[in-house]
Amino acid sequence: MMNKFLILILFFVFVPKVVAQEVLTVDEAVQIALKNNYDIKIATNELSVDKENNSIGNAGMLPQIDASLTKNNSIQNSKQVQTNGDVRQLDNAKNNRLEYGVNLGWTIFDGMRMFARYDQLKELEKQGDVQLKLTVLTKVSDVMITYYNLVQQQQLIKALDTTIVISKQRLKTAENRFTIGKASKLEVLNAQVDLNTDSSTLLKQKEFYETTKIRLNEILARDLSTNFQVVEDVVVDDNLQLAELKSLTEKQNLQLQLALINKRVAELELKQTKATRYPTVRLNTGYTFVETESSLGFTSSTSSKGLNYGVTATMPIFNGFSQNRNEKIAKIQVENSSLVAQQQKQSVNVQLASAYQTYLTNVELVKLEESNESIAKKNMEITLDKFKIGTVPTIEFRNAQENYINAIARNSSAKFQAKISEIVLQQIAGNIKF
Repeated sequence: MMNKFLILILFFVFVPKVVAQEVLTVDEAVQIALKNNYDIKIATNELSVDKENNSIGNAGMLPQIDASLTKNNSIQNSKQVQTNGDVRQLDNAKNNRLEYGVNLGWTIFDGMRMFARYDQLKELEKQGDVQLKLTVLTKVSDVMITYYNLVQQQQLIKALDTTIVISKQRLKTAENRFTIGKASKLEVLNAQVDLNTDSSTLLKQKEFYETTKIRLNEILARDLSTNFQVVEDVVVDDNLQLAELKSLTEKQNLQLQLALINKRVAELELKQTKATRYPTVRLNTGYTFVETESSLGFTSSTSSKGLNYGVTATMPIFNGFSQNRNEKIAKIQVENSSLVAQQQKQSVNVQLASAYQTYLTNVELVKLEESNESIAKKNMEITLDKFKIGTVPTIEFRNAQENYINAIARNSSAKFQAKISEIVLQQIAGNIKF
């Protein structure tokens, strides 16, 4: 009865801790990042700014309407000499003027600059949209890589837990053999040293695992102390084809799209610069009210109201050769943006070719390391059985043990590297699914 009671207490103490730990899938991690990540939020806000700026009003196509009010008052000592010789003089003469009204100004021609500006605003909005997509793609890739890094580390921790169990068995066996006089004290001490070494390695691995969890929580923009486990299944797509990836890259690579948009923006900037060679025509109209009061003069007060309208045309004649200089600079910027686009295309093709070669190698390594782990496991089991009956030396047993753990680590690493290669290829092709 007492034993049942103790078991019940242990159940209520420890089970809630296990249940409370979140099991986080890679898809859930991606969705949390899309919702919370600060870089994604900033890029989203920047796109909103670009959308607000993309308007015909911001391009200068709409009229500008202003309401104005001016009131001036003065107190002066005035003296007037009239044509007939009469002199009129007044100290502290008051003069007041009140003017108010509504005015409209509308630029109807500026060398087509406003239309080029509007097209440029459209391109800048496209640029913001592509930049947001690039930020999302980069962060999703970061989440996946960090997640699968945790998977690798979690698998390694389990492997190290296994080797510690084996090392404890070895120590117990050595102690039993020492007790009955079939082994020396040195064998016991060596077993204890190896157990301590394995425990130290496990502690360091757990530290690395915890810091990587903090890093993933940072990318997900949530409480850094949030505890969770990752799902250890890693499925690598080993059927990616280079020709298909090239085709997707040409259509979907976001860096290439940004380079082409930047080239178009530079071309429209040149078009706006050239437009300043032409005259600017502006329509002006307004309705104004004017009232004045004067203490000295032929009239003591006046008032007027009415419509005014007109047209203003200006054309640059000479501005110190600034026009030619600005056009030359704009042409150079267009040329540079074209070169950058070509350079970016070459760079992306190099990245794709290199990443694909790495991907092929890693896929083959996965097959090889899976076989190695299976062989090392069988060797470990056989060696352990022989060690228990004393037919193999300690050093041979330790070698088999280390070979087994190293095989597990290499297999886990191979899967991780292959998955990273897959993610990188899909990122270059702009084809990560989320």
